[in-house]
Amino acid sequence: MPVSPRDLLATRPAPATATAAAGEKPPLLELVNLWKRFGDGPSQVTAVSNVNLKIRDGEFVTLVGPSGCGKSTLFNVVGGLLPGDDDGSILMHGRPMADGALLGKVSFMPQRDLLFAWRNVIDNAILGLEVEGVPRAKARARALEMLPDFGLKGFAKHYPHQLSGGMRQRVALMRTFLFERDMILLDEPFGALDALTRAMMQRWLLDIWSRYKRTVLFITHDIDEAIFLGDRVVVMTARPGTIKCDEVIDLPRPRDPEIVTSPEFIAIKRRLLDAIEEEARKSFMPESGGA
Repeated sequence: MPVSPRDLLATRPAPATATAAAGEKPPLLELVNLWKRFGDGPSQVTAVSNVNLKIRDGEFVTLVGPSGCGKSTLFNVVGGLLPGDDDGSILMHGRPMADGALLGKVSFMPQRDLLFAWRNVIDNAILGLEVEGVPRAKARARALEMLPDFGLKGFAKHYPHQLSGGMRQRVALMRTFLFERDMILLDEPFGALDALTRAMMQRWLLDIWSRYKRTVLFITHDIDEAIFLGDRVVVMTARPGTIKCDEVIDLPRPRDPEIVTSPEFIAIKRRLLDAIEEEARKSFMPESGGA
């Protein structure tokens, strides 16, 4: 069933503001009327436009949208890998972030695990801490304490080629969690895994998230994954990407695998699929005046 404009307005977040109400704790991250463009002149491409988004401390927010909508661009802007103040602003804890100021303030994991073949599990996991200047012995001690939580007890001296795909992802995630930042960005970390391993990793990630109390922004193309993991699912429009709708996932935690067959889950999935499919169709339409 198509999503009506009234439905979209009901789920769209109120425009973000640069100041919190009196006595209200500001969001951990706030994007205010954010634009990102590439190139100049006639060849300029607008990747994201007028994005307003608030993520509060401890939330697990999933981001979905049609291919090419700007999800990864937004990810790289929030991660500090791209300047993000073409127009608009980015705030953390209510404080504006200038160009380059976000780099190192969040930890992130791209789609590939990016483990170094010549480093064992522990040495791969502590890479971020080493770059930050943490003494090697202290970094290793912290990593060894976390091995059981990440299902890697007994594998400290194993190398990437000796690990399964799921284990490699857990090493990469441990590296991300060890680099202690308030926010973690995850860009389709389970996309390359088989369905069974992916489902197990989703449940495991929720358990880790509940233990370590980090704020997560998670990009995915999988609607079931977005709903199962998220406190909220944010849907982006076709390029230039902006926020189409922002749905609160009012499902109980902890979440069992069986929840994906519940009427509530299916109803949420239907609404989100309608929203995404509408945008996907737009992305295939020729531009006005085109062939």
